[in-house]
Amino acid sequence: MSYSVIYQDIGLKGYKEAWDYQERIFRNLVEDKLHRPGATISYPGTLIFVEHYNVFTLGKSGSENNLLTDRIQLQAKNVHFFRTDRGGDITYHGPGQIVGYPIFDLERMKISLREYIYRLEETIIRTIAVFGLSGARLTGATGVWLDPGIPGRARKICAIGVKASHYITMHGFAFNVNTDLTYFNYINPCGLTGKGVTSLEKELGQKQDFEKVKQLVRDNLKQVFNLTWTN
Repeated sequence: MSYSVIYQDIGLKGYKEAWDYQERIFRNLVEDKLHRPGATISYPGTLIFVEHYNVFTLGKSGSENNLLTDRIQLQAKNVHFFRTDRGGDITYHGPGQIVGYPIFDLERMKISLREYIYRLEETIIRTIAVFGLSGARLTGATGVWLDPGIPGRARKICAIGVKASHYITMHGFAFNVNTDLTYFNYINPCGLTGKGVTSLEKELGQKQDFEKVKQLVRDNLKQVFNLTWTN
C-alpha cells in the first residue's frame, strides 16, 4: 500500500527555522494520531528538502568533544551550532548539500525504524549509482559510505540522524553534493575518527547539477518507500 506524502522544497533556510517548521508538522501528525486512534483518514506525511546556512548540529547522545574548535572561532567563521533531539553525533550542514526531512508515520507504512533507516540509505545508494559510484553501509554506523571496508579509504557521502515518537519520524539525511568539505575539518564527523567525508563533486571531479540530483533523490525516495505525492 502506498503512503501519501506532501513534498516541499523550502530552499535555503537557517537550521533553527527549518527545525521549528518540521517540528510543527511533526506535532500535528502526533496529535492527530493520539486523538484519533485507528482513524482511517489521517494527515499525509511530509517530505521537506532544504539547504542550510553553515551549521554544526549535535545529536542528543553526541559529545561536544567532537567539535574541534571553540564557539568564538565558529562565530568568526559565521557558523552556527545547535544541540538537537535527533540520534547520531555531530555533523555539518551547508549550501550544496541536500538535507531531507521525512515526517512519516512508520506504523501506517508498516515498517520499523531500522527498516526506515535502511531505506533512507538505499535511496542514496541508488542515487549515487547513477553516477557510477558504489555506495555501501558500514557496520555499526548509519549513512552511506564509499569503500567502507578499505582501511584509510572509508568516506561518508550521506549522514543520517533521525528522531521518532509514536512511530512519527523527523530529522533525516544530509547528502553531500556540491558541499564545501573543509568545514568537516572542524569536527569528528558523526563522532568517528579515522574516517573521511566526501561529496559527489569531489568524487566526480566537477560540480553537479544540483536540481537534477535533487530530482533523482526525490524519485528514489518515492520508489523505495512506495510514496504517492499529494501535491
